[in-house]
Amino acid sequence: MDRTVIAYVIYLLVSIGLTIWVARTLSRNGRIFLSDVLQGNEKLADAVNHLLVVGFYLVNLGFVALYLHTSGTIEDTRGIFEALSSKIGVVLLVLGVMHLGNVYVLNRIRRRGAMEREQLPPVPPQGWTAPAAGA
Repeated sequence: MDRTVIAYVIYLLVSIGLTIWVARTLSRNGRIFLSDVLQGNEKLADAVNHLLVVGFYLVNLGFVALYLHTSGTIEDTRGIFEALSSKIGVVLLVLGVMHLGNVYVLNRIRRRGAMEREQLPPVPPQGWTAPAAGA
């Protein structure tokens, strides 16, 4: 078997495995976070969590597929390791950026919700005033 094909197979197995592991980790731990953001609405938190995981899979697996191509042929075992290290390193960076982006957006939503829940009127009501007679 051609060494380039071996590198492709290893790259796909590692990249897809990493993507699945990160997505499951985000889903498991993100559900609790989403429940807090959505004020305890468990059904909505599960639905949003599922949609986020599907989007995560689509973006990352699409990137893995597009990044599969290698410009040249791999001549030896050293070339396999060099090609894999650069490709898997880029995939890990993309997974990290996607994760940080998700956390950033969810944290902004959580902060906005917390601010809305804690809003108090600037001055509490002090009584009732009758409308003016001439108005």
